[in-house]
This record gives sequence, structure tokens and C-alpha cells, in this order.
Amino acid sequence: MSVLVNKDSKIIVQGFTGSEGTFHAGQMIDYGTNVVGGVTPGKGGQKHLDKPVFNTVSEAVKETGADVSIIFVPPAFAADAIMESADAGIKVIITITEGIPVSDMIKASNYIKNIDCRLIGPNCPGVITPGEAKVGIMPGFVFKKGKVGIVSKSGTLTYEAADQVVKQGLGITTAIGIGGDPIIGTTTKEAVELLINDPDTDAVVMIGEIGGQLEAEAARWIKASGTTKPVIGFIAGETAPAGRTMGHAGAIVSGEGESAADKKKILRECGVHVVDSPAEIGKKVAELLA
Repeated sequence: MSVLVNKDSKIIVQGFTGSEGTFHAGQMIDYGTNVVGGVTPGKGGQKHLDKPVFNTVSEAVKETGADVSIIFVPPAFAADAIMESADAGIKVIITITEGIPVSDMIKASNYIKNIDCRLIGPNCPGVITPGEAKVGIMPGFVFKKGKVGIVSKSGTLTYEAADQVVKQGLGITTAIGIGGDPIIGTTTKEAVELLINDPDTDAVVMIGEIGGQLEAEAARWIKASGTTKPVIGFIAGETAPAGRTMGHAGAIVSGEGESAADKKKILRECGVHVVDSPAEIGKKVAELLA
């Protein structure tokens, strides 16, 4: 089993004919992902990468039965693309776009709140269920099928963790890159919960970073859930100076409990197996699943 995306998912690409959309859609198709078409306003009726292009998401859904969208729309228009997808009945909306204005994301986030859909991102690498569907920008060859779920704020650390898990002779059920912006659709807790509740996932790797309360919320939920599945945690940003944005827009220590040391303390208190270096992730997973 898997969460969010699988071999039966029907994926459309918003921003399909742009350079990013073209490159990554091609990679997704090569991986074997079921891409059924794409959306570029004004280019409806054309073919691109041998797939149909539609003017709107609702047309694409009507014609193809798409239930997942991936967004490569420029920042100024990306929030509208999210809301359009939700309106059209898309169930999983994966937003890769980086640099969407916070005010736009507040609007989009409030808009989709009462609609039956799940937003992943923005500013994320996407979601992959190895061997079934790669809906994102991650290097597919790194991921092999297995029993370990990954939830990460960082794109590159998602691939690093997957590579280490695979090198231990294990593999991945689904890896979810939740994104590093201040306002994201699916929180660490919600993504961890999906994987803990997945019968085929035996352990979860949770990668966080300084800033915000997402990892603490997830850790408290893990403790309260009483799950027996091991959760392995890593927090990036140990050496980051307080008050300065480091990389991700959400990675800024602005209050109590937001530094790497604070977060690791909370995670340990909640029973999460914390590693101090990303180089230790694979070994710790193998040790706990032995």
C-alpha cells in the first residue's frame, strides 16, 4: 500500500508546457508515472510530450478523470492554480513552485479549507511511491520500494535519507516532501499520521528544521497515538544563528522551542529516536527494524 499517490493515480501537470513543467513531466513519464495530460491556458487542444493539453483544470478532469495535480506555475499565479485545482475536484494538489507570496498562500489556504482535497507544499520536492508514481522533482533512481515512510521539510535531505535507507537493504513506502514555506498545506504531523496509519509502513523518518512548531506538534501526536512504529527524527539547522532566515522561508528561529536543540529535546521526550547527523539516519532505521 502507499499514501497520497500510487500506480492508479491520474496526474495532470499545471504549467505543463513551460520549461520546468516540460522537463519534470518528462522525467515523471519516464519513471512510469501515469501522467494523463496537462494544463496551459491558451494552449488547449495541442499535444505536448504525447499528452493532451487543456486550457483549464476542470476540462482536464472531465476528459481524463485526473485526481492528482502537480503545479509548476510561476509564483505570481500559483495560488490561483491551487484554488482552480481544488474547485475542479482534484484530491491531491502537489505544489512545487517556490516563492509564492505569503499573502497569496493565506488566501489559497483559507479557500481550500472546506474543500475535500489535500495540498502538499508549496516549495516542496513532491511525493513519490517508489515503483508506482513519482509526482515531483526528486531523482527517482534513489528510491526503492520497501517499508519505511519519509516526511521531510527539506528536498535534498529527503533524497539523502532515502539513499541511506536503501543502502541498508531496506526501502520506502512513500516519501512526502512537505515544503519549507511558512504556510504549507500538509503539516509534519498530518504527513506522519498518514504513514503511521499505513499498514505497509513499519517505520517513519521525520526530517525537520529550525523554525516553527511543526515537529513538536508531530512528536506530541506520536506520543499520544501510542504507536509502536519507530519514528527516526533529524532536525537541520543546528548551527544557524537565531533570527536569520536560512534557506527555506520557514526556517527562522523567532520564538521559544524553535531552535534545533529545543526541537530535539521535545522529540526525545516524546519517544522519537533522534539522530544528530543526517549520516546516521540509515543506520538508525536498520537498527530499529532489526
